[in-house]
Amino acid sequence: MPGPRRSAAFFLLLVAAVLAAIATAGPAQPFRFVILGDRAGEAQPGVYEQIWRQVAARKPAFVVSVGDTIQGGTDATATREWEQAERILKPYRAYPLYLVPGNHDIWSPASERLFRKHAGHAPHYSFDFEQVHCVVLDNSRTDQLPAGELTFLEQDLEAHRAQPMKLIFSHRPSWLLDVALRTGNSPLHQLARRYGVRYVIAGHVHQMLHLTLDGVEYVSMPSSGGHLRATERYEDGWFFGYATVGVRGTETDFQIDETGPPYGQGRVTKLKDWGMLGLIR
Repeated sequence: MPGPRRSAAFFLLLVAAVLAAIATAGPAQPFRFVILGDRAGEAQPGVYEQIWRQVAARKPAFVVSVGDTIQGGTDATATREWEQAERILKPYRAYPLYLVPGNHDIWSPASERLFRKHAGHAPHYSFDFEQVHCVVLDNSRTDQLPAGELTFLEQDLEAHRAQPMKLIFSHRPSWLLDVALRTGNSPLHQLARRYGVRYVIAGHVHQMLHLTLDGVEYVSMPSSGGHLRATERYEDGWFFGYATVGVRGTETDFQIDETGPPYGQGRVTKLKDWGMLGLIR
């Protein structure tokens, strides 16, 4: 048996080795991820494909799509539409893709089964990448968040309380009226505040909007292929694009990228440049 002195010396060497390993590892390396808007909702030919070419050039750690991957609405054509989407996505399988269920993706039991098959997960779920925790909620069939989704959200955020950067994704911006009126009464907002959620992000309206309430930033994503509405002016948030989020430690650089020609001018802004009524002048 080794003596006390030898045991103490071994313990000190072990502690020194652990401390050296920690020092060598250093802080987590910076990375970026991408958030896509709606592809469908009367998808405009070529836009989604071009956006993916631009996204791939950024080599993101992962990609989140806020929903409406297919046009949907009819069970008889849904399988063919998912297969068409898969062909577009095939060259980019190196980048993990997390799908949010949109109203064009799920409208019936059969369409939910197809979503589960092609997305590879249930309509609500969560995932981590390094210090980032993302929660995906399902409001594909209602304008509000069902009670079950809020229960799932609370349980998930509690289980991942220690993660320093948290994001919530849903397709419909169920939070829009509450945040615009600055009431802060919705259960979603109360949970976001309690657990230190940084961003709450949605699609559906195809318009770039940005609102902040009690330190929580709410984002409505621009279209990534679905048709544009209303005035169709860039300044009002109507353009084809996506977001690139750089992460370094607990800091983020949230950039809004417009697609390049012929579908846009390739303009780049920061999230802070946008407000509830569009581009802040």
